[in-house]
Amino acid sequence: MHKQTSSSQNSNPQSSSRLLSRRSLLGLLAGLLIFAGGSNAAQAEEWRIATLAPDGSSWMKILSKGAAEVESQTKSRVKLKYYTGGSQGDEINVIRKMKMGALDGGAFTSVGLAQIVPSIRVLEIPMVFESVEEMDYVRRKMWGTFMKRFDKKGYKLLDPGDVGAIHFYSANPIKDRSDLTKAKVWLWGEDALVKTMFKKLGVNGVPMGVPDVLPALNTGRINACYGSALSTVALQWHTKVKYATSLTTSYGVSSTVINKANWDKMSAEDQELVKKSMRKHSAELRKTVRRDNKRAHKAMVRAGVKVIETPAAAKAEFQKVAEEVWTEMVGKLYSQKDLDRVLKYRAEYRAKNK
Repeated sequence: MHKQTSSSQNSNPQSSSRLLSRRSLLGLLAGLLIFAGGSNAAQAEEWRIATLAPDGSSWMKILSKGAAEVESQTKSRVKLKYYTGGSQGDEINVIRKMKMGALDGGAFTSVGLAQIVPSIRVLEIPMVFESVEEMDYVRRKMWGTFMKRFDKKGYKLLDPGDVGAIHFYSANPIKDRSDLTKAKVWLWGEDALVKTMFKKLGVNGVPMGVPDVLPALNTGRINACYGSALSTVALQWHTKVKYATSLTTSYGVSSTVINKANWDKMSAEDQELVKKSMRKHSAELRKTVRRDNKRAHKAMVRAGVKVIETPAAAKAEFQKVAEEVWTEMVGKLYSQKDLDRVLKYRAEYRAKNK
């Protein structure tokens, strides 16, 4: 009986071989499916991005539209999750969280961008541009340089956005340097550029982050602030001020930054899809923000905010001090070459647009 069984088991070696081959093939296919599934899962990315921009603001409407397009075009391999309204803290806190891995990116003003690459602030030196178009021309010429500098620091700098023309907003009229020195003016943290300008003007800025400005205006800790018309309305600061200066001190720059480690996890195809989408929506954002800054300014005026014209003599004084700041910040924020390039491209623009 034992011999018969043994003989039966060995009597069909071809059948056993075929059975083993089928099992091997099934195992191989299963392994490939598991590997493919694991590969797709590894490619799926959700970027946690923080911003000071409030929900419903012009910035977030466009950023949210861009996020939806990125998710759709990458078939959910890349998702962008925004934490809005300063919920993750001021921009310096967001940078810190990015370095810790708690966040993957941020939509920043130049103050946040300068925490990574300080020289980008050369685009916001005071009183250097006469129009947003002039700033735009210079920024386009220099943006590629800044993208490379961010890359070297381990970050991906995307296309630029706008904040808008920066003005002072206050509880009391500010028409000249003397009025400004009497005000309790907000200073964004330890922003070296504005701090230096304030020091030269004799202004004692009150340092705090953006989320603290509205409460400080409420309590009277400060009675003056600065920003674009749109940011002042979006952050509700306009409800605590009565006056705005006609003087534009600078034009605010913004952009989204992603940790390069996150960016590099994407396939080359997805990187191109994301870049294309971000470029399109950044252009839309610039156009929208410029339009909405005009609307916000008109809305504030209708609500009773009075625009104080800056006299020519006061403007000339501000210009003189500003140019001293340009020079003083060389070697501290940016190089002489950076400053020279700004002035060179500004001259180019003016020559083409006489």
